[in-house]
Amino acid sequence: SQGWEYDHSEFSSTIATEWDLVCEQKGLNKAISTFFFAGVLVGAVVYGYLSDRFGRRRLLLVAYVSSLALGLASAASVSYIMFAITRTLTGMALAGFTIIVMPLELEWLDVRHRTVAGVLSSTFWTGGVMLLALIGYLIRDWRWLLLTVTLPCVPGILTLWWVPESARWLLTQGRVEEAHRYLLRCARLNGPPVGEDSLSREALNKVAAAERMVRRPSYLDLFRTPRLRYISLCCMVVWFGVNFSYYGVSLDLSGLGLNVYLTQLVFGAVELPSKLLVYLSVRHAGRRLTMAGTLLGAALAVGLRILVSPEMKSWSTALAVMGKAFSEAAFTTAYLFTSELYPTVL
Repeated sequence: SQGWEYDHSEFSSTIATEWDLVCEQKGLNKAISTFFFAGVLVGAVVYGYLSDRFGRRRLLLVAYVSSLALGLASAASVSYIMFAITRTLTGMALAGFTIIVMPLELEWLDVRHRTVAGVLSSTFWTGGVMLLALIGYLIRDWRWLLLTVTLPCVPGILTLWWVPESARWLLTQGRVEEAHRYLLRCARLNGPPVGEDSLSREALNKVAAAERMVRRPSYLDLFRTPRLRYISLCCMVVWFGVNFSYYGVSLDLSGLGLNVYLTQLVFGAVELPSKLLVYLSVRHAGRRLTMAGTLLGAALAVGLRILVSPEMKSWSTALAVMGKAFSEAAFTTAYLFTSELYPTVL
């Protein structure tokens, strides 16, 4: 340290105290979030392409192992540059989860069960958000905190043994027997017992041959026809609004002027009723109205909070919580909605 004295009453160690990110270097502290989300942006593009090329399950393993290794490297960083690089690469790896898991999940579900499965699986995200508040409260050193939140990647890697590969991807690779086995298992879980002869291998061979004749899709195909251009541009606008509101509220823990651990816990807890709202609304009003309503609710809550006087802390906090609730509902709806708008090949 170059003569700086820090207040360690709330945190025993942070990256700011580790590398003296104060005064003219204060901006470097928040720049880490920018680096991280830049990695997420690149990772979404890279993992989306590679998972189509080499398979969902294989790239999911790569994402888990990379996240574990880079998380450990981040915790062991010896300089700000090393930390910035490892966090950027971690963002790329973590993007692999969100870009692979949801499509893989939806590929194995019929339309009737997609909503409830999507909402239920997203509750584990909420559980992690709430658990992070407790972990952060108990562990005040940034290195040990980063190490602790990285370790759940280990059971994630182990559970991949039970994760099925995409049947469609297997067919495109000519691996008909594996696709046949997974489809039979899926049929047994979804309905009455079925025999191996009820799912013709000859039919699957024909599908596999047809799939191999189809040109490999690219990102340019998202804009190839007027209808696809319309859908893609609308989805881009929607996702920009969803992410801007969700992370804008979520990352502003200290902006409320309250205990950051309590704020994190409340922000996580409010996601549970949000998911129930999504389930009921999607079921009765449909995906499009739910998407519009949740985005409008988030915009109103965040907009009103800007207009509220800083002295009115109760109102400001209430509006922030409402904004978090609506933005989370919009996030969940967007995942359910956008993946169903495109042809399966895309």
